[in-house]
Amino acid sequence: MSILQIKNLVHKYITVGDTEEENLEITAIDDIDISVEKGEFIAILGKNGSGKSSLAKHINGLLMPTSGIVYVKGMDTKDRKNLLKIRQSAGIVFQNPDNQIVGTIVEEDVAFGPENMGASVEDIWKRVTRALEGVGMTAYKEASPNHLSGGQKQRVAIAGIMAMEPECIILDEPTAMLDPKGREHVLSLVKELNQEKNITIIMVTHHMEEVLFANRIIVMDHGKIAMDGTPKEVFPHVEKMKELGLEVPYATELSYELRKEGVPLSDTITTREELVEELCQLI
Repeated sequence: MSILQIKNLVHKYITVGDTEEENLEITAIDDIDISVEKGEFIAILGKNGSGKSSLAKHINGLLMPTSGIVYVKGMDTKDRKNLLKIRQSAGIVFQNPDNQIVGTIVEEDVAFGPENMGASVEDIWKRVTRALEGVGMTAYKEASPNHLSGGQKQRVAIAGIMAMEPECIILDEPTAMLDPKGREHVLSLVKELNQEKNITIIMVTHHMEEVLFANRIIVMDHGKIAMDGTPKEVFPHVEKMKELGLEVPYATELSYELRKEGVPLSDTITTREELVEELCQLI
């Protein structure tokens, strides 16, 4: 069953100049179609200005289509009556957790979403308990978010979305402000939510190693979909990725260069483990 259907989506905005003649109409998303099935883990790639963050905000109803339709669980995002249910079904986590943490203590912040949904007091605290357990932050439930590390704050932000019990979580550059350890913790959590709870994950990122967690990659360029497939279908196109201003995982890049030198390696290598295994077989 499709949890997300996007049909002929176009999003335009106006940049305001000093005079009306200097105003420019920019097309951020240019007539795209996407279907996402429940339980998928999708990574959205693209250089700055490609439209990937604009796309993420459409899924949550933060942006409205200029034309075309976005359906979340069959609900049209342009119908304002649907917005609460849409945001309950598809929660979004931004790159800076400070922008969405509103409580003075952790458990109050996590309770904010379900409270606004009108859940009962008993249900709210059940949700808060489950969400904090899910992100490994129960020990910090009475702490001030201001005293947490970046990775811990991001976990709290994800818990706040989890407490709303969404079927889909959208993450817009969720590890951009984290150190490597914090990035590892958040990615491990997201992978667990997808594999163990069957939550659909749509993650905007520019870290190639993070993309390997996904089972599908959508590459955007100038508002259009340039590539769409599994990591092993997308990353062999090294030259095309470079033309789009993107990198590929280190192991993919190295195997590509070795193949150019005549080393008989497959073109579907994406991890260091796969590269080492193939190199060992040649010895």
